[in-house]
Amino acid sequence: MKAAIYTRYGPPDVLRIMDVDTPVPKDAEVLIRIRAAALNPLDWHFLRGTPRVARVVFGLAGPKDPRLGVDVAGQVEAVGKNVTRFKPGDAVFGVCKGAFAEYTCAAESGLVTKPDRISFEQAAGVPIAALTALQALRDHGHLQPGQKVLINGASGGVGTFAVQIAKALGGEVTSVCSMRNVDLVRSIGTDHVIDYTLHDFATSGHQFDLFFDCVGNRSLSACRRVLAPNGTYVAIGGGGTDTSSFTLIVDSIAQIVTSWFVSQKLVGFIAKSRQEDLVTLQGLMASGTVTPVTDRCFPLSQLPDAIRYLETGRARGKVIITVG
Repeated sequence: MKAAIYTRYGPPDVLRIMDVDTPVPKDAEVLIRIRAAALNPLDWHFLRGTPRVARVVFGLAGPKDPRLGVDVAGQVEAVGKNVTRFKPGDAVFGVCKGAFAEYTCAAESGLVTKPDRISFEQAAGVPIAALTALQALRDHGHLQPGQKVLINGASGGVGTFAVQIAKALGGEVTSVCSMRNVDLVRSIGTDHVIDYTLHDFATSGHQFDLFFDCVGNRSLSACRRVLAPNGTYVAIGGGGTDTSSFTLIVDSIAQIVTSWFVSQKLVGFIAKSRQEDLVTLQGLMASGTVTPVTDRCFPLSQLPDAIRYLETGRARGKVIITVG
């Protein structure tokens, strides 16, 4: 089978599309014939080996695992002997290792069936981004109906899910994006829009019960200014460089220390892959409450170009890799 492989850290050009053996599912795994996969910022972190301190885990001299990609959608080809939820032919999506390939194996617990109303390309964009948005708003932000929500980076991969999930939870949503993305965020349910090229959300004079920051491009003090006295700030994000990653770590420490002295809640987190949350997202998509937003699709052979495009920070919704 064809698969994207990298044996050293570096820019997208170090990737090679190679012939490798088709994997065999373990007892609790499913073999998937991949139809589509999605790019995430974590993919370029793995590829470039950044932040460098993470190479202690990734591999010091080079990547321990030469495969990339965690978001997958496709059809079940075979199942391990202990698998009970799926059978060959089922259309599924979820999380795995090595999604940028023609086949991969995934744990049964990391998959759910794909709703008929969405395509494989749309389904592939769901797992990491939508799990992040759901857990940020529901579990860490404790969003309640009628509360005011500010989403910074609302037109991106996580942001487009966050807008729709916040509306599903009953929030009044204000989105921060550029002028070119205003129509997009309005089309997925945003109530109010702040064009950051014209206005600074930190000096708008408005206060919010929950601020979900998908970008991490403003100081903690600036972000706190738009929070209600008992509001919650939930942060993800940070860029693809060692410097920005270091800044994100420093900001996370600052959030913890600051939270000791203020009534506002300041939260940073990393999303967890949970099948029950994938089932929740499956239901939201099946009902039409959430529809994944896809920016561009690239064939597997153009994976390096897709990564370069994602790194520009201008993608609207998800960047998808199609297979076959």
